Amino acid sequence: MQIRSSWMLACLLAAALTVTGCAGTTQETAQSPAETPSPTESLAASPTESPSPSSSPDGAAAQFNNLPRLNGSATVELLVKGAPITIQVDGNSAPVTAGNFVDLVNRGVYNGLAFHRVVREPQPFVVQGGDPQGRDPSFSVDRLGTGNFIDPTTSLPRYVPLEILPQGATQPVYSQTLESAQIGKPPKLKHTRGAVAMARSNLPDSASAQFYVTLADLDFLDGNYAVFGYVTSGMDIVDQIQQGDRITSARVLSGLENLQPPGG
Repeated sequence: MQIRSSWMLACLLAAALTVTGCAGTTQETAQSPAETPSPTESLAASPTESPSPSSSPDGAAAQFNNLPRLNGSATVELLVKGAPITIQVDGNSAPVTAGNFVDLVNRGVYNGLAFHRVVREPQPFVVQGGDPQGRDPSFSVDRLGTGNFIDPTTSLPRYVPLEILPQGATQPVYSQTLESAQIGKPPKLKHTRGAVAMARSNLPDSASAQFYVTLADLDFLDGNYAVFGYVTSGMDIVDQIQQGDRITSARVLSGLENLQPPGG
């Protein structure tokens, strides 16, 4: 019974990471479909936009040529409640996911956005934020969770593929969880306390701008969501974040030279 209860709790907690809100239809109707379509609608309507797995370095580079990449590492600082949170971003292990995050930071996308989900009970789980809809002060925090980054060059949402590097591998697995890809190894980047990863819907290639920070070791998420970095200082600030708290500013402290723009 204890094992079953723990498994059910893990499933319920993992469900909180999806890029959907708790309000269901009401929330989806409240947003503008033309500006922020749900990942399900966008990917299902355009199957060619959902990348297939790639195992070759050249293939992966060409496949995601429309996305920024981080060829190396970078350090990002989030200012929350007047205090800095430092994140080491690992582009060596997750180049596309890390590149997307660093690019969004550099664009100022996260400035002023709210943390809309904070889960500490019944056990420490995550703080989640980064929904661009939160820039509108009239948009209730309770309604956040469905927004994506709209690329100004295309006026379309930018989605990044699920990208997970197995231990000992030289190339990430794309567009699949490690379980669905039948990889019998854990990921290199694990959900230890302070891990920073992308939130997504049930579709693997639906991450856009929303991210979360783990408040505890959460190994049941390993291989299912894309970790791309870790908080290296300021976890005491992360521990104090409440729903509705905002990112005053986000900036790239170092490593911006490692950011490769789309098509670069």
